[in-house]
Amino acid sequence: MIRRLRHGVIDLTPLRSSAPFRRLWVGTAFASLGQQITVVAVLYQVWQITHSAFWTGVIGLVNAVPMIVFGLLGGSLADAVDRRTLVRWTTVGQVVAVLALAGQALAGLDNLALLFTLVAAQTTAAALGAPARRTFPARLLPRHKVAAGIALQVITFQVAMLTGPALAGLVLGRWGLTAAYLVDAAALLVALYGVLGLPAMPVAERLSRGGVRDIVEGLRLIRRRPAVQGSFLTDLLATVLAMPVALFPAVNEIRFGGDPETLGLFLSAVAVGGVTASLASGLVTRADRLGAVQLGAAALWGVGIAGFGLAEPLWLALAGLVVAGAADSVAVTTRAAMVQLATPDSHRGRVSSVEHVIGVAGPDLGNFRGGLVASWTSAPFALASGGLLCAAAVLLVAATNRPLRAFRVSDPEREAVPAG
Repeated sequence: MIRRLRHGVIDLTPLRSSAPFRRLWVGTAFASLGQQITVVAVLYQVWQITHSAFWTGVIGLVNAVPMIVFGLLGGSLADAVDRRTLVRWTTVGQVVAVLALAGQALAGLDNLALLFTLVAAQTTAAALGAPARRTFPARLLPRHKVAAGIALQVITFQVAMLTGPALAGLVLGRWGLTAAYLVDAAALLVALYGVLGLPAMPVAERLSRGGVRDIVEGLRLIRRRPAVQGSFLTDLLATVLAMPVALFPAVNEIRFGGDPETLGLFLSAVAVGGVTASLASGLVTRADRLGAVQLGAAALWGVGIAGFGLAEPLWLALAGLVVAGAADSVAVTTRAAMVQLATPDSHRGRVSSVEHVIGVAGPDLGNFRGGLVASWTSAPFALASGGLLCAAAVLLVAATNRPLRAFRVSDPEREAVPAG
C-alpha cells in the first residue's frame, strides 16, 4: 500500500539526479511567479491610466501578437543555434524590459503607448526563447524521466497561478508599481542564473537556418507525425470548445448573485485542481501510453466544464472546475512530454513553437467562442454544450488516430525516426 502511494506522488527524481535540471527548475519557478506579478501590475497600471475595460482588454492583444509571431521565429532559431545561448540572451532581454517597466512606473509617466511597447518587448523576448526552453527536459533527462521533469515544471506554473496574483496585490498595496516590476526583474535574474548553469545545447543535426522556410518544414514534420498532429488537435479542441474563463462573470451573476469572492473561487478552483493533480503526477509520468492518458484527460476536461455549466449549488460548480483543472494539468504534462519524445532533436524547436502558439491562441479563441455562443443563448448553455462537444470530439480523435492512442514511451522507434 505504501509503495503504491509513493508510486502515485510526484516524481522528484529529476531534481535529485540532474543538477542542471534542478537549477533550471528553480529558475523557472521564480520566473513563473514573477510573470504573474507583472501580469497583475500591468493590468492595474492600465486601469489606473484609462479606467477603461477596452484598454485592459487590449493587453491581451499586445501579448498575443508578438507571442505568436516571434514564438514561431523562436522555434526556427532554436533549431539553428545553441539553445542555451538563445535562452540566455532572451532572458536578458526580459530583464531589461521589466527594468524599463519599473523605470517608467518610478517616473510616473503614465504613457499608455510606452507601457504597451515595453510589455510587447518583454513578450517578444519571452516568445523568442520559449520554444528552446521547452526542449531542455528532453536534453537534460533520460527518456523515461522527461514526463516527470515536465510535471515538475507544470506544478511551478500552477502554484504561481494560485499564489502570484495574491502576492502581486500585496506588493502593489504596500509598495506600489515600481516594487512589483522590480520583484519580477529579481525573479528573472534567478531564472538567468538557472540557465547559465546549463551545459551547451547545440542541435544534434542542424537542419535549420532560422527562416520562414524552416518554419514551414516544421509544420510539414508535424503533418508526417500522426501522434504529434493528434496531440495538438486534441489540445486545440479542448481549449477552443471548452474554455470557461470569459464566462465566469456571467455564470457568477446568473447563479451566484455576482459576488466577487465567488468569482475568485472559480479561478482558484481550477488552480487547486491543477496543483492537486501535479502532486499526484507520478501516476501519469510513470505511465507508458502517454497518448491514451492525454486523450482521457482532455475528455475529462470537457466533462468537468460541462458539469460546471450545469451545476446549481456552488460546491458542485467548484467541484466541476477542480476536476477540469486536474484534467488540464494531466493533459498539458502528457502532451508536452509526448511531443518532445516523438520529435527528432533537429526539429524540436520548431515543433515546440507550434505547441507554444496553440497554447496561446487556443484559450483566446475558446473564450471568444464561449462569449459568442453565450450571447446567442446563455452562459450555462455555452459551457455545457462546449464541454460535451469537447468530450465527443476528443473521443473521435481517439477513435481515428491510432498512433496517438498507441504511443508508448518505451518504444522510441515508433515516432522518433529521422525526419526525412
